[in-house]
Amino acid sequence: MLQSFRSAAKYIWFVIIAAFIGGFLLYQTSGLTGRATVTSTSVVASVEGTDVGYLAFEQNAQNAVQQQERRLGRSLTLDEIEQVKNQTFEQIVMNILLEKEYARRGIRVTNDEIQQAAQNSPPPELMQSPDLQTEGRFDIEKYRRFLRSPAARTQGLLLQLEGYYRDAIPRAKLMDQLVADVYVSDARLWQAYKDATDTAQVTFVRFDPTTIPDSAVSVSDTDLRAYYEKNKPLFERPGRAVVSIVTIPRTITAADTAATRARAAALREEIVGGAKFEDVAKRESADTVSGAEGGSLGTGGRKRFVEAFEKAAYALKVGEVSQPVLTPFGFHLIKVDERKAGDTLTLRHILLRIAQSDSSALRTDRRADSLARIAAEQSTPERFDSAAKVLSLKKQTLTAIEGQPLMGPEGSFTGVSAWAFGGVQPGETSSLFDTDQAYFLARLDSLSHKGIAPFEEVKDQIRGELLRRKKVEAVRPRAQALAQEAAKSSLDAAAKAAGLTVEKTESITRGSFAGSLGRLNPAVGAAFTLPVGVVSQPVATDEAVFVIRVDRRSEASKAEFDKVKGERRQAALTALRDQRVRAFYDGLRKNADVEDNRAQLAASARRQAG
Repeated sequence: MLQSFRSAAKYIWFVIIAAFIGGFLLYQTSGLTGRATVTSTSVVASVEGTDVGYLAFEQNAQNAVQQQERRLGRSLTLDEIEQVKNQTFEQIVMNILLEKEYARRGIRVTNDEIQQAAQNSPPPELMQSPDLQTEGRFDIEKYRRFLRSPAARTQGLLLQLEGYYRDAIPRAKLMDQLVADVYVSDARLWQAYKDATDTAQVTFVRFDPTTIPDSAVSVSDTDLRAYYEKNKPLFERPGRAVVSIVTIPRTITAADTAATRARAAALREEIVGGAKFEDVAKRESADTVSGAEGGSLGTGGRKRFVEAFEKAAYALKVGEVSQPVLTPFGFHLIKVDERKAGDTLTLRHILLRIAQSDSSALRTDRRADSLARIAAEQSTPERFDSAAKVLSLKKQTLTAIEGQPLMGPEGSFTGVSAWAFGGVQPGETSSLFDTDQAYFLARLDSLSHKGIAPFEEVKDQIRGELLRRKKVEAVRPRAQALAQEAAKSSLDAAAKAAGLTVEKTESITRGSFAGSLGRLNPAVGAAFTLPVGVVSQPVATDEAVFVIRVDRRSEASKAEFDKVKGERRQAALTALRDQRVRAFYDGLRKNADVEDNRAQLAASARRQAG
């Protein structure tokens, strides 16, 4: 099938990103997922009755991790790996759901469609390939010649292009069906234009509900429970893990700082003595991304870097190498390659991070070894407490949110969140984490999976919300009294007699933030509906109650609108189509019957390894 699309793969490793998912689906349905071992026979998920094999999922996830590492030029942290694996899982789930949706809608892709697309609609990444451009622009004829070349026939490119289009074409057909009836009327465009360009200026008095003490209002347990039952989706939350952490910091001394500065100075002497800055940067710089490019930081103006770095850079002459410059990141050697008009500089740098001396590091390593020996990878919680006591380490308790790095008062604890949600049981301790800043050990104290929070856990949150609402209602009578008095005289006079503060806005639109009046609330809306000069009745928002008067209002120009109507229609159509597609994808995923067994399999794998 498609003999002309069966070879070649230079320039297009990016296609693997989509193709490995297609390969995954083929692998799933081909009978290759044997039933011999736990990892290969286990089902990581079931998507509308279609099983997802654990081994195949792990292989695809590892491919995605490797691609991300190549893109970033560094290894990923455990938290980043977990994020990539989650994205891979969701991509696999969505691909299965889409395949079922294509079948339901009768969407198919023919060989002729693939051939036509490959000839006339190359993937965006290929269009950016320098080898397929002429004078800086993509050359379609050069691309077509490449498709016919022996290289394309021997390197697997055409086969991967076929996989790309077998995914892209049905998606495009589905999107066409989804957005075919999207329409924006002139009336809707005009209202959006008015929302952006109508202006108003108002005078108002704000009644603050926070001045009402909690004791002045009450909320019954019946009210709390009723609110919870009615609004349960509001209390859906990600998984949470309570963990205890002990840390052994890599404490930096003055001697360590001096030693790093001396090393930076020695590198500068090497460069001044004839070594190429680029070569030294590649060899020595701790900034691996710029280091791989000879220390290049590109070209730009001010405000790109921290103050100390920028001050030193702008003091240099072209070709000059700075003395060691200290910033929060370490010591830098900076070189200016080019200075253009204004404040535009082309820069390079070499970064040396300040690290412990060998003797200090040895003492820290020995303490860390003791911590690991006593408590690492244990299932007895008391071992963790014992290690903290023996080594005089302060224990801190933190809450990790599933899918997010764990943050503490002193910074992040990289990898702990991924570990806590990776099949660990409460009471277990981690292996020893090792970062540039510290060693640390974690113990999982409790684990709550994703779902609706129990009533007792959100009871106080609900109470606060209902108290706020009751306080808003409690200040309404004062606002009503002011409005009545203002109707007899004026807002300013009535407020002065009542000892209340009168405030004024600048010129605002419907979408403006209007100071203490707020934003996108009924009070701002009233500024564009109330007749000019008329004092309103009380207007309640989530934050306060207002009595307002519109002092001035300016209406949008219909003639100016007609000039931009076409452009605005296209922008609105694009936004509505994107919204329709996102809503479809969200609904497809939300309503899907997906059984996710990743946590259980991870726990089983840990027990098996132990």
